Amino acid sequence: MTRAKLAILLGILVLAAAGAMAQRYYDRVDRGDVPDWELDPEFAQEAFTFVRIQYSSGYGGRRGGRGGRGYGGDFYGRGGGGWATDFPDSDLNFTWRLHQLTSLEVNPDPLVLELTDPRLVDYPFIYLLEPGRLVFDEAEVEALRNYLLNGGFLMVDDFWGEDEWYNFYREIKRVFPDREPVELPLSHPIFHAVFDLKEKPQIPNINAALAGRSQGITWERPDAEEVHYKALYDDKGRMMAIICHNTDLGDGWEREGENEWYFHEFSEKKAYPLGINIVFYAMTH
Repeated sequence: MTRAKLAILLGILVLAAAGAMAQRYYDRVDRGDVPDWELDPEFAQEAFTFVRIQYSSGYGGRRGGRGGRGYGGDFYGRGGGGWATDFPDSDLNFTWRLHQLTSLEVNPDPLVLELTDPRLVDYPFIYLLEPGRLVFDEAEVEALRNYLLNGGFLMVDDFWGEDEWYNFYREIKRVFPDREPVELPLSHPIFHAVFDLKEKPQIPNINAALAGRSQGITWERPDAEEVHYKALYDDKGRMMAIICHNTDLGDGWEREGENEWYFHEFSEKKAYPLGINIVFYAMTH
């Protein structure tokens, strides 16, 4: 797997991402208000591509299509469900913010790929969300294990409460029976890589945030009050995955334009800074 170094601007940090530039899968997609841009031809083959994982089970599982088709209307409408939750807006918005706020060369067209897609090895960063009901098939278990052990990085997001945690834990233990997720302390560099976060942020979906605003409630269910960020490491101590539990960065990206208070409180202060930190850390370690 190609490893890359990125340079992220805010200071100014250089990152160079590996993997081939994706095809323009967004030809059939309404980008809404998200700007489009052209890649610098000099760096087109080194551009960072955001890859969302389409898994085959649980609510929002495969509906007869094949991964890698981009975010057309063949699977779900905007918002989706299961693996398709928050797309395409969260991925488009996050990709735009990476391009806007950093010096990273970013592909404007994120991808949807299955874990078993042979092209996965071309992309060093993958995003999987709502794993509270997923069940990997054996091919997905093997593909994810190989991807991570060969240098890939997984970000898991948007699942809440004990039942969803135990479901995900069971499935990730099928991938790595000999490894345990480790809770990350606030002092870990991933919380300070680009933006210096003062807390491990809990980001609720916009409806939960607005409902709990007056009481300061940021959790989506009673057994999800405490946010967790856990990591999986390989034998050399490299972080292979970050598991964001009892939080929803994707909604902070997707819903940034719907409510000014939510944007300033969650998108601007928490979801984007942590997302950028995770990408920077993943691509430089």
